[in-house]
Amino acid sequence: MSSSHDRNARREDLERIEKALHQATSILRSFTPDKLKTEQKGARGPVTAADRAVNELLLKTLPREDEGWLSEETSDELSRLDRWRVWVVDPIDGTLEFVAGIPEWCVSIGLVEEGRAVAGGICNPAAGELFLGSVETGIRYNGEQLTVPVRRRNEKPLILASRSEVKRGEWAAYQNRGFTIQAMGSVAYKLARVAAGLADATWTLVPKHEWDVAAGAALVTAAGGVVKTLEGEAPIFNRRQPRLSGLLAFASGKEHLFDPSPGLIGR
Repeated sequence: MSSSHDRNARREDLERIEKALHQATSILRSFTPDKLKTEQKGARGPVTAADRAVNELLLKTLPREDEGWLSEETSDELSRLDRWRVWVVDPIDGTLEFVAGIPEWCVSIGLVEEGRAVAGGICNPAAGELFLGSVETGIRYNGEQLTVPVRRRNEKPLILASRSEVKRGEWAAYQNRGFTIQAMGSVAYKLARVAAGLADATWTLVPKHEWDVAAGAALVTAAGGVVKTLEGEAPIFNRRQPRLSGLLAFASGKEHLFDPSPGLIGR
């Protein structure tokens, strides 16, 4: 298969992702977040009717007959393990922020091929942001093709941290390390911002499900950045147990600036 064919096929994938994100945004406009009833899914956190409505839409519009499906809001069917292409989706990543009216949540759609996150789209309707990209085409931010900007020399590197991890004190070890730490909800949204060059890095100190990070990992990779697990390996997706030990993501050219490993030892 030629490289031009690869790019054309990937553009079709991205068109499917972008269309689905716009449809999801339209559905979400019909909900008033602070009036939604929130249910708990045990350790997996809250869910609302909005999460389920977006999940239903994406399930109907994205996977074709030969493609697998993995979503936070769908019972896992292990038939996905036999598919070489799998959609890995979080209908609303950051449900707590969504309900609270904090504009740090998103709809996250990742496409995995043979275990690699190769394309993704992340939309934050509250902030009016759309991130879309693939390893073949690079990354677009609100429709504009991006070259990751180089931050000014006198500007401290910006690291995005999980708000809940910060509250638990898990980022205390990173204070006074020469960079700015900004707490933020939604790991998918943080990854998208790193991919777009709006931050230099993000890492999570706790295990994450694949649907939390697949789309964001694809975007960071598409932008020329680096994504790895806490063990220092490239993440593999569509596993029987769809859970990663944690994740580190660096914008293009930024990996050498940071060494988060001392704070991760033993986690």
